[in-house]
Amino acid sequence: MNFTDILLFWYAANRRSLPWRETHDPYRIWLSEIILQQTRVDQGLSYYVRFLERFPSISDLAAASEDEVLKLWQGLGYYSRARNLHFSARLVVEKFHGKFPSDYKEILNLRGVGEYTAAAIASIAYNQPRAAIDGNAYRVLSRVNGISEPIDSSVGKKTFRELADLLIDRKNPGSFNQAMMDLGATICTPVNPDCLNCPVTGLCVALRDQLIDQLPVKNTKTKQRDRFFNYLIIRYEGHIYLEQRLEKDIWKGLYQFPLIETPAETSVENLCRSNEWLTLFQNRPTVIVNNDPVPVHLLSHQKIHARFIQIKISAELISLRHYIKVLPEELDSFAIPKLIERYLSSKPLKN
Repeated sequence: MNFTDILLFWYAANRRSLPWRETHDPYRIWLSEIILQQTRVDQGLSYYVRFLERFPSISDLAAASEDEVLKLWQGLGYYSRARNLHFSARLVVEKFHGKFPSDYKEILNLRGVGEYTAAAIASIAYNQPRAAIDGNAYRVLSRVNGISEPIDSSVGKKTFRELADLLIDRKNPGSFNQAMMDLGATICTPVNPDCLNCPVTGLCVALRDQLIDQLPVKNTKTKQRDRFFNYLIIRYEGHIYLEQRLEKDIWKGLYQFPLIETPAETSVENLCRSNEWLTLFQNRPTVIVNNDPVPVHLLSHQKIHARFIQIKISAELISLRHYIKVLPEELDSFAIPKLIERYLSSKPLKN
């Protein structure tokens, strides 16, 4: 048996039971693929179920507000996925009258959809022979075939694309792509792969030549920069203040406490002397209730060093009028970054 036949035989007996595999509905497959772009299956499953309960059709998703979509997405991170999902749902309703496109190029043109996601949707929903190459596929193909071309190089991408296109089963492209996903996710894992239970050990060059730990090869490594966030939980007559992030970053559209970002770690005393602090509080009396540093919050390109400073003020300030004033129990209505959610779960705010 060749690689493709072995893979499909193994998949038929060992496929993971997942709700999006019980349908050919492109909306549901698209939703699952967007959720799983940067999320583990065990974490994304509950979000998938909640999204479908709230938005059973793409028209329901398109009709929602962005705030509602972001709130439902809260905790998954990489919020651009949610914004792109919402934008594309509206586009499908407006341009395709609510019918998800079947043409590969039209799927690829949806915001937030790359070659892998477009191929996964086209193959699983429409049975089109498009190879979906993600990290799992790169790893399996690299190890089985002993390919040392970097997966993030133009030559490497072309090599893997041609190989995947050659191997894909033309009659069952969706099953082939999902089999590659499952093999990479459950057997051919990045660290400590389960080679003893791998169906293609007899074909694996990396296992034969003891190259498992060296493949696949990647040229670039993600560089992280340090950022220092000082969140101000400002209390006045039982209320606290929020602002919506408008910057073009991963937290755009989410809500947070007033923030002073500093170029390096600084003391509260120095922070109180900063221009941002003096502008915000207008030299009026403030009482610092507590100062809570939290563990470093890791993002793909950033390390967030944060602390939360609770402050009481005795009079409402003009400088705070552009913030949203809410009661602590109303915080659940706002989509907030995971960093703030974790803090509030450990130290709930009370009146």
